[in-house]
Amino acid sequence: MALIHSATLNPSKIDLLRAWVPEQPWTGSADTSSLDHIDAYRFDDPDGEVGIETHLLRTADGSVLQVPLTYRGAPLAGAEAFLISTMDHSVLGERWVYDACCDPAYVLALATTIRTGGTEAALEFANPGSAKEVTMHVVGSGSGEVPAIDAVMRSTVTCSTVGSETTITSGPLELTVVRVVDAAAEFGGLTLTGTWPGQADPALLASLQIG
Repeated sequence: MALIHSATLNPSKIDLLRAWVPEQPWTGSADTSSLDHIDAYRFDDPDGEVGIETHLLRTADGSVLQVPLTYRGAPLAGAEAFLISTMDHSVLGERWVYDACCDPAYVLALATTIRTGGTEAALEFANPGSAKEVTMHVVGSGSGEVPAIDAVMRSTVTCSTVGSETTITSGPLELTVVRVVDAAAEFGGLTLTGTWPGQADPALLASLQIG
C-alpha cells in the first residue's frame, strides 16, 4: 500500500515533467509544446523507502506518454545520469526524483507485478480528507513466482532507449517499457496493461522476458 501525504511540492510534479519530458529522445515526433496530466499509478516499495509512480501525459497532438518516476529521500548511488531533479516535499523534506527505468526499486516492482499478475498499489492517505478516487488500473498477465527476482537486487540495472521503448536489463530479467503508448498495439506473453478514463480497453504499457 502506498502512503500519500497531503503536501506542497516545489517544483510540482507537472512542472517537473513539463521541463524534463520535452528533452527526451523517446518522445519522437510527438508535439510536446504542451503536456497535460492524464492519470497515474503507483507500485509498492516493500521497504517503504522509495515512492514509485508512473504518470501518463497527453501531448499537444494527442499522443500519450508514459513517464515512470521514483522519489527517494537520498541520492541513489551511481545513478547521477538518471537524476531528473530534486523537489522540496513539505512533509518528507528534500526528495531526489529519478527516471525510474534505471532505478532497481522500480525494476523489481514492475517485474514482480507483471510476473505475478499483480496490480497497481492501493493508496492510503495520511489525511483521509484528501483521499482521491483511483481511476487508473494496471494488471500483469502472469500467474506465478519470479524465480530470478533476487537477481534484481544483486545485479546492476542497465537501460537503453531505441525509438519509443526503453529496454531494462537486470540479471536474467529484460523489461521493455513503452514510452509512447499505442492503444491499438497487439500484445502477448508477459505484459503490463492499463486502463484509465477514456481508455476502456487495456493498453500495453510494458513487457517482461526472463532469460
